[in-house]
Amino acid sequence: MKLNVKAGDITKQDVDAIVVNLFEGISNPGGATGAVDKSINGAISSLIKDGEITGKLGELTLIHSQRTIKPKRILVVGLGPKEKFDSDKIRFVCGKAIRFLGEKKIKSCATILHGAGNGSIQPEIAARSIAEGTVLGSYRFGIHKSEKSSLHVEELLVVESEKSKIDAIKSGIDQGVIMANSAALARDLVNQPANYMTPSDLVDVATDICDGNSLQLEVFDEKRMQELKMGALLGVAKGSVVPPRMIIIKYTGDPEHPENNLGLIGKGITFDSGGISIKPSSGMAAMKGDMAGAASVICTMKAIEALKPKINVTMIAASTENMPGGNAQKPGDVVTAMNGTTIEVDNTDAEGRLVLSDAVSYGVQLGLRRIVDVATLTGAIEIALGKVATGAFSNNSELVNSVIKAGNDAGEKMWELPTFEEYRDLYKSDVADLKNVGGRQAGSITGAMFIGEFAKDVAWVHLDIASTSTSSKTSGLLTKGATGIPVRTLIYLVLALSKG
Repeated sequence: MKLNVKAGDITKQDVDAIVVNLFEGISNPGGATGAVDKSINGAISSLIKDGEITGKLGELTLIHSQRTIKPKRILVVGLGPKEKFDSDKIRFVCGKAIRFLGEKKIKSCATILHGAGNGSIQPEIAARSIAEGTVLGSYRFGIHKSEKSSLHVEELLVVESEKSKIDAIKSGIDQGVIMANSAALARDLVNQPANYMTPSDLVDVATDICDGNSLQLEVFDEKRMQELKMGALLGVAKGSVVPPRMIIIKYTGDPEHPENNLGLIGKGITFDSGGISIKPSSGMAAMKGDMAGAASVICTMKAIEALKPKINVTMIAASTENMPGGNAQKPGDVVTAMNGTTIEVDNTDAEGRLVLSDAVSYGVQLGLRRIVDVATLTGAIEIALGKVATGAFSNNSELVNSVIKAGNDAGEKMWELPTFEEYRDLYKSDVADLKNVGGRQAGSITGAMFIGEFAKDVAWVHLDIASTSTSSKTSGLLTKGATGIPVRTLIYLVLALSKG
């Protein structure tokens, strides 16, 4: 989809449809919506009076212009109560509107700048939100369908009457497209069947992202992992004939200050059978998405390279399958992580924390001063938070608060859970330093704290996206299947931490 910006009158655009808006409770539309209303002989006001248009959030009303203006159709979108309006409402209505227009076989449309007219949202932020909502709301995964869908809008034009706002709007659109395209790529990776998304396929994606730009790519094979004594990751990989890979991407945005750095680390289990502690067959197909953490951090680097923030970012993705082969590790086995910590493998289905123990250890060895790891780690997080919020865990209040704020800015809700010292007793082992499960109590907490053991004194945040990495329904900018969460949160975080 093409997104462009233009100064002018929205009623005079050569498009199939235009999009205007209305807050809930408004009886006499003003601004651009009021101007359009006058041009179509008060049709919007009339429908408001009749109760057909109320302005409730997400309400869509399509009006035919009957040749009163150049565009054939006017879509009025409800923004909800003015006092509750924010940038995430823009994303929501844009995602819903763009799908509606596509279903009507509309190929080109123009929209006013939602939210900037009442002075509550800056033009650049409003434009960025329009781009994010539009691109992600129109997302479809149809790679393996023999018949491709043609029900999508090909061009969106943001029209603004004040020329002084055009540069800010264009900047916002450009940023939003970069962010949304990175999240959409993460959706593609997570939606792919496991036979199309192996660790080697993830390497290919990372290679494409790094090709021809400033990003530096390094890939560890089994031999290199053995040299680095990554016994926890290699233990998980033993049951599969598909070789594991560790992917490292480095972005140097502040070369004069190497200490100004951030590590983004992702769990990349491209298929999780549970290993010897095998999962039930029902629903196992969804375990193709157990690499959503790796997909998130890899695709975040695509946006970082394009936005060029003044910060140094290192991405590490630990990728393997977890399979019950003849050589698979067994419950009760003891493995040794890269930093020398011994781990009793009490349950082979708690493999994500094992691969991350080596990835985080490597990040610490590299001198990373802040680390955010992302993983579809526990089913327990959905019991705790449902599919509304991602669970956040940390040893550093400043960093976790920055992550939560970035999530709020991105419209991706984060909620911090405790990491009290008392929980450590749950994953102590009688035969090794640690045990990879802590029993039924506080499952998400013990899983997170296990990973945190390997961060040592480095500021660290763990994001458990097991419940938010996919959606069971289409709503707003989310579509059924992979969500791309938390790619935009990570991008917003990097921009916030940037010194330039």
